[in-house]
Amino acid sequence: MNNNHESCSSFLEFEFKQNLLRGINEAGFKIPSPIQTQTIPLILGRHDIIAQAQTGTGKTAAFALPIIQNLKNNGEIEALIVTPTRELAMQISDEVYKLGKFCHTKTVSIYGGQSIQRQIELLKKRPQVIIATPGRLLDHLRNERLNQFNPNTVVLDESDEMLDMGFLEDIEEIFSYLPQNRQTLLFSATMPLPIKKLAQKILNNPKIVKISPSETTNSDISQRYYIINEYEREDAIIRLIDSEFPTKTIIFVRMKKEADVLSDCLCSKGYLAGALHGDMEQRERLQAIKNFKEGIIDILVATDVAARGLDISDVSHVFNYHIPLNPENYVHRIGRTGRAGKKGVAITLATPLEFKEIRRITENTRAKIELYEIPTIAQTLKTVHSNLIKTLLETEITDDALGIYEQLSNNFESTQLVCKLLSYILKESKVLGPNKIGLSQKDLKKFKDSIFNYQKEKHSKTHKPHKTKRANNVSKKHKTRNTS
Repeated sequence: MNNNHESCSSFLEFEFKQNLLRGINEAGFKIPSPIQTQTIPLILGRHDIIAQAQTGTGKTAAFALPIIQNLKNNGEIEALIVTPTRELAMQISDEVYKLGKFCHTKTVSIYGGQSIQRQIELLKKRPQVIIATPGRLLDHLRNERLNQFNPNTVVLDESDEMLDMGFLEDIEEIFSYLPQNRQTLLFSATMPLPIKKLAQKILNNPKIVKISPSETTNSDISQRYYIINEYEREDAIIRLIDSEFPTKTIIFVRMKKEADVLSDCLCSKGYLAGALHGDMEQRERLQAIKNFKEGIIDILVATDVAARGLDISDVSHVFNYHIPLNPENYVHRIGRTGRAGKKGVAITLATPLEFKEIRRITENTRAKIELYEIPTIAQTLKTVHSNLIKTLLETEITDDALGIYEQLSNNFESTQLVCKLLSYILKESKVLGPNKIGLSQKDLKKFKDSIFNYQKEKHSKTHKPHKTKRANNVSKKHKTRNTS
C-alpha cells in the first residue's frame, strides 16, 4: 500500500517536459490532486498500479500525464486506455489531446455505433494513444485490424463499472492479445472480488494507491442540505435555482422517468434544461452532453448511471434531488463541481426522516455538510435585485445601446427612462412557488436541537470513562457471590 500522502504544490515537481507543462497550464490545472500526487511518480517509474479512487478526483490526468511524458513518438501505438462507455472514451480522448497538444500527441477513440471503416482509416495514421470500449476493441483484435499492436502501457479505467456492464470476459480476452512486458494501470472506484481476481491475473507486483473518502471531499465545494417535505422537492429545486444563480447545474435523480419529468417541468417554467439517462438513444445522450457543454442548456437532470464518468468543466452547482444511495455515490456526484481550483456548491434535499442518511454520509466522508433554510420569495427577490445591480455595474455600454438611448431620450427624462427599463427587466424576474418551502423557523430550530443532542450523546458514549482493573475485579467478585 502506498501511504505517501505528501501533497505536491505544483506540477513542476514531477519534472515534466516543457511542452507538457504548457498543456497542463492551458488546461487550467494548478495543484495536483491526491490521486495525481500519489500515482504519477509510480507510473513514471514504470510500476504497475491498482488505484482506488472516485470519478471527479482527477484520475484521468493521473494516468494521462505520465503516459504523455513517457511517449517515445516512434510511430507506434504506445498506450491503450480501456473504458466502459463511449461517452467516457470521448471525454478521455479530449483530455489526453488537450494535455498533450503541445507534445503533438495523437489519439483515436474506438467504440461501437461508429463506422468500422472510419476507425481503420484513423488507425492507419498511427496515433500514439488509443481509447476504446471493450466490445469494439475486441472486434478489431479478433479480426486482425490492429497490426503490430504492442502498447507498452495499458489502462483499465472504471474497472468496477466494466464488471457491472458484463465486460469482464471481454477484458480477459483483450489481455490475451497484449504483450507480456507491458505496464498495466487499473483504476476502480470500488474493489469487488472479481476485480481483485482480475488484478492478480493481469498485473505484475502492483503498487496500491487508495484515496479515502475524506481525501476526495473537496474543500472548494460548499456542501449544504435543506430539510423539506416530500411533496416540496420540485418547488425547492426551483426556488434554490432562482436564489443561487448557478452558471451550470447538474441535478441528480434516482429514476430515468424522474429525469424526464423534472426536465420537462423546468423547461415549461422557462429554464434551459435537458435530461440524461440510460433509456435515451446514444445520439440523444451525446446531443444532451454537447448542449450542456456548449451552454445551449445550463441545467442537466441526470441519473447516476448516465452521468458516470461525465467530465464537464465549470459546473457551479450540483443538486441531489434525492439523497444518494451510499456515501461513495455522494462523493462521486459532488465531484462534478469545484474542479480545477474553482469553487462549487453541492446541495442535497432531504426529509426529516432521511436525516440519518445525511448523518451516515458525514460520518463516512468526514464532510462538513451544513443545514440551510430555503429562502422565502422576499429573500429570493432581494438576491435577484442584488445580482441585477451587480450585473448592471459590470456591464459595458455598447454602441447599439447608445443609439437606442438617443432615440428614447427625446421622449423620456433620464430617471423615467431608467425606471421603465428596470421595470421591463424585473417583469421577467418572477419567483415561482409558495412563499415558504421546507421546515418553518420553529421546526428548523427543533430539528437543529435534535441534531445537537444526538451529537452530544454520541460524544459522551465515545468518551465514556473506562473502569480500572481493580474496579473490574471487584465487580466480577460481586457478580460471582450473587450467582452462587
